[in-house]
Amino acid sequence: MSGFIVKQPGLLTLIQDRGRFGAHHLGLTTGGPLDAMAFDWANRLLGNDENATCLEISFGGLSLEAEVDTAIVITGAKSVCKINGKQISQWQTCSIKKGDILETGFASEGVRSYLSVAGGFDIEPSFGSSSTVVREKIGGLHGDKLQAGDRLPCRPNSIGLQLRLADQDQPVYGRQATLRVVKGYQQAAFDPIQHWRFFNSTYQVTERSDRMGFRLEGEVIHSSMVGMLSEGICHGAIQIPADGQPIVLMNDRQTIGGYPKIGSVIPLDTARLAQLTPGSGVRFEAISIEQAHNLHWLEKSRYQRTQPVKV
Repeated sequence: MSGFIVKQPGLLTLIQDRGRFGAHHLGLTTGGPLDAMAFDWANRLLGNDENATCLEISFGGLSLEAEVDTAIVITGAKSVCKINGKQISQWQTCSIKKGDILETGFASEGVRSYLSVAGGFDIEPSFGSSSTVVREKIGGLHGDKLQAGDRLPCRPNSIGLQLRLADQDQPVYGRQATLRVVKGYQQAAFDPIQHWRFFNSTYQVTERSDRMGFRLEGEVIHSSMVGMLSEGICHGAIQIPADGQPIVLMNDRQTIGGYPKIGSVIPLDTARLAQLTPGSGVRFEAISIEQAHNLHWLEKSRYQRTQPVKV
């Protein structure tokens, strides 16, 4: 099947759908897009299925050659995107023809962008998902990031109505974020002083951050737990290892771990964390599980009520 040929793969471009669920008992993690909102809009603007396979482009530098006539959308991190050298807008549908060259520049705001194609990329699923998890060598084309010469299959398609997300509805990616946290059942392993330090300090995103976890640097947090059995780990869990520097676990986290956890960052805010560059500032705010539940449904309602506009 024809589709797109990868001319330049960029620094880290991965094939992703919404993720691989129900496979933790096999030792397989979830994967999926780090910024689910940007991923969802990439598909919605094309009328795709919400689980249609897209590309997650970290930092930029991707170049593709089209082998079919179709339509695309690029959302997420701000960069200069071009078709045949002519700049195109993000967060809106764009037609692309056979032989055209699509390029995404390096991100100037944010880190992760998402490229969708009409109908989605036609990738054979592994364990129920096309999502690539490099550590597990699973998903995508060959369980790895894209390489020059790879072919991304998709079917010819056309979009009669071009849509875009209005400027006021597009996210703004900055250099700092306050992450809302639901405290975990191990919170008692951290005395009141440690809690005060954690929730009243600014941490920096380090260069040792990736899709497995974001390692932060700042005030050292101590736990009274000197050892524990490994246990299942949820998305957003904040581990405090022996060095006292928090690690926020992300989509490609290991399925079990043995460090105490002070709480978990809500999914809305792990997406914001994923768009921060190294050196960005992070603070934490404690909320109740009821507040987290309300925030989840309010955001879901907002997404459903927000309507794209005609180009």
